[in-house]
Amino acid sequence: MNSKSELYVGIDVSKDSLEAAIWRQTGSQTYPNTAEGIAELLSTFSQQFPRIIVIEATGGYEQAVLKQMLQAGLPVSLVNPTRVRRFAAASGRLAKTDRIDAQVLAHFGQAMRPKLSLLKSELVEQLDHYLTRRRQLVSMITAEKNRLSTAGAFGQKDIRETLAWLQERRKNLEREMLELVQGQPIYRQRMAQLSSVPGVGLVTALTLIAEMPELGRVNRQQIAALAGVAPLNRDSGKRKGKRRTFGGRSGVRNTLYMAALSASRTNPVIKAFYGRLLANGKEKKVALTACMRKLLVIMNAMARDQQSWIYA
Repeated sequence: MNSKSELYVGIDVSKDSLEAAIWRQTGSQTYPNTAEGIAELLSTFSQQFPRIIVIEATGGYEQAVLKQMLQAGLPVSLVNPTRVRRFAAASGRLAKTDRIDAQVLAHFGQAMRPKLSLLKSELVEQLDHYLTRRRQLVSMITAEKNRLSTAGAFGQKDIRETLAWLQERRKNLEREMLELVQGQPIYRQRMAQLSSVPGVGLVTALTLIAEMPELGRVNRQQIAALAGVAPLNRDSGKRKGKRRTFGGRSGVRNTLYMAALSASRTNPVIKAFYGRLLANGKEKKVALTACMRKLLVIMNAMARDQQSWIYA
């Protein structure tokens, strides 16, 4: 039996169940993914004082148990499934069941000591839900627009009506998000700071508030890595590979792309930077990624210094 200070727990989450395993202990315990099952799981592990509990992101099914464990003060880490899959392969665990996945998560917690997750404020959690819904609406709008050109007369009429409703719902959602932020002085100030940057609009500012709480609290390299816009080396021996960006928070990265695209035309600092990169022979995509990084670094410094846009 592990001592309290050595207890590493992995919880494999599915729609209906929570499979909990402890590092170096055989077997696992299954709890229903319901209010009653979560309460039983909390009661069990609140008395055992684990060092860390590791949960995979599973498209939303993990949110209820994650939130309640954080509220209970348990040390929980929500991790990227890709990291865990690669860890399992490197550990020789190729088979896959709920029990095995829970054991792999527990082992991952013991070996990798991932960063603990923080309890989100009610406002940030609500913004997250709004942003997720907005992305779904944008995806549906794009799909309907793509269907429009190949639809017949009746189909086009119906699609246009659907598009009008989806676009109106998106606008209403954006208005609700803005009203939510404007009601909180701290977030209202952050919103004003970020929106003062030429090229940064409502959605970019809201996304950074909700999904990049580290803004202004970490250095330029760290903030770029969190967003997935930091160039990473790909060298081996004498071979010098091209540095590429990958990973990070996809919602932030996608929003930054649109902001950088706008800023490359309207923001004097980013526009000049983009022009220099193109003049030096950089590909447009590479130059735009660099603009995303520069824009984020500038906003990180603004948040750190509590300043609005001051660049000429």
